[in-house]
Amino acid sequence: MTTYYLDVKSCSRCGSRNLIRDTKVGEEVCSECGLVVTEEIVNPGPEWRAFSMEERTTRARTGTAASYTYYDMGMSTNFIGNRDGRGKQLDHKTMNKMRMLRLYDNRSKVEDTWGRNLKIAMVELERLSSGLHIPDPVKEQAALIYRRALKRDLIRGRSIEAFVAASIYAACRMRRLPRLLRTVSKQSTREQKEISRTYRLLVRELGLRMPIDDPIKYVSGIASKLEVKPQTEFIAVSILRRAAERQGLTGKDPRGMAAASIYMACREVGERRIQKEVARAAGTSEVTLRNRLRGLEEILPEQVSWDEAAAITVRD
Repeated sequence: MTTYYLDVKSCSRCGSRNLIRDTKVGEEVCSECGLVVTEEIVNPGPEWRAFSMEERTTRARTGTAASYTYYDMGMSTNFIGNRDGRGKQLDHKTMNKMRMLRLYDNRSKVEDTWGRNLKIAMVELERLSSGLHIPDPVKEQAALIYRRALKRDLIRGRSIEAFVAASIYAACRMRRLPRLLRTVSKQSTREQKEISRTYRLLVRELGLRMPIDDPIKYVSGIASKLEVKPQTEFIAVSILRRAAERQGLTGKDPRGMAAASIYMACREVGERRIQKEVARAAGTSEVTLRNRLRGLEEILPEQVSWDEAAAITVRD
């Protein structure tokens, strides 16, 4: 017997909202007075069972879930397989007929300019997302941004690949996923300047509001590239937290601040890292690193020791 509490109905006798559903018997019972509220419960699930993803795929009859990453939202028909409903192999004549129907079906879906544009863009979106290891929610956000740009007629006369790359970068910024513009441009077929210009166009025309990145989230990635000790990374995070308490991170490049904190932490624990190496790992310039380091030294004139860093972290 499976029981759980619901909040969508109330008991007609006592007004309680604590109802217990018994899926085995098919009833909903009030937990306060014992009144049977519903005697027939319809099971919305499938009538079949599956014990693996392959069985689930073959037995499902609802098709692909709707998604912005499909040019047709995943609501189109598909001609798949060479067997009939009974599992019998189709003859040669029927297979040729099904092949022609499949070709006609594919061509009829993209007979308009909107569909052809989306089909090309979504293929490019899937390729870039796979190369950049973009999770599905961020990919959905990027597809939605691209569709908004297409609806506003911003892509006319411009590169589809550049808009796809700019949409992915904008979605990463909105979802706080650390991806450099340079990294996105390396996976794309367009140059970084064009993608940057397209990104600024998207932000301006679509009114996108980008959140301010926290420098702390970049520390682990930079520390991993530099292969520094765990206590060095720990002190770098503590430096950024103390600088945030003194309002020293406002308006500064988050990657530059993260690089400066790691460089300062390396000097504290005695790990030798040159500024060029740290700046390359952070994806910033040496000038930015030195400027951010000078700002941290002005805000935090005292050295942050290992014990003090632990105390700051425990307190936070």
